[in-house]
Amino acid sequence: MIDFAAGGKCVRSVYVYLGWLCGGVGESEPALRAAASAELLHAFALVQDDVMDESPVRRGAQSAHRRLAGWHSSQGLSGSSDRFGESAAILLADLYLVWAERMLRESGVAAAALDRAWPRYDSMRSELAVGQLADLTNDANRVPTVGAVMDIARRKSGNYTVRRPLELGAAMADCDETVMGVLGEYGEAIGEAFQLRDDLLGIFGDPSATGKPTGDDVRERKATTVIALADQLATPSERTRLRDLWKEASIDERGVALAQAVITDSGAAQCAEQMIDDRVAHARRVLDGVDLEPSVVDSLHRMALLCTHRTH
Repeated sequence: MIDFAAGGKCVRSVYVYLGWLCGGVGESEPALRAAASAELLHAFALVQDDVMDESPVRRGAQSAHRRLAGWHSSQGLSGSSDRFGESAAILLADLYLVWAERMLRESGVAAAALDRAWPRYDSMRSELAVGQLADLTNDANRVPTVGAVMDIARRKSGNYTVRRPLELGAAMADCDETVMGVLGEYGEAIGEAFQLRDDLLGIFGDPSATGKPTGDDVRERKATTVIALADQLATPSERTRLRDLWKEASIDERGVALAQAVITDSGAAQCAEQMIDDRVAHARRVLDGVDLEPSVVDSLHRMALLCTHRTH
């Protein structure tokens, strides 16, 4: 079961550990184990996300619910294999959630440090759930505003990917309010930029790098930031073509190509790229105003680039 959690970028774990190092407390194996628990929490979110999105692929392999459905079928068990796969995947996700908290609790980090972290850990999990629910109701047919989509992205992915992990590690290290404020501002900017890059990859990404088909977000009619930008920036005729596409029973390769063309011609992709660059620049300026170890600041700068200029 653990192999469903393998193969990720470990972004959240790295940020938890960098948050720890911001406290000037030095390298720590217990803190490293605590940071690693974020990968199990992320595995929980991915397994559930694939069930909700009916995604057949994750990281270049079959998603958990599809593999579990295949196992059910190969065993000749009664009932629907698809239903079994989805139900078993939800239970697997529950296990990941339990294991994540247990790994953090038993990491070896001092009890006082964990006491400072638990409220932030609970907030992170709550935000993730609320963001997922908002994402379920986010329908491209309604074409929400860019601001509304960004708010969902911030709650579902941005904060959960960068800001909250950083704050979690910093809380364990007992960072002061000034540092916490800077990390929060940096985390919000890079978290938003991370999601913007994710939205671009969901439409234009190379399957060999992303592990998912090109244009997957178009097929699933996700109202991402890039789609919202295209609806805002496109000509009236192109906007109509895009909205008509969402109404089709299914979207094939022709539909994906049409959406990609409208997004490119409208300037939405370029606009998203500029929004990413603006947020990375803001994060750099924020870090310049805080007294942290130069090596930690350098690592935060490097992570900002890795998160926002990636291909998967």
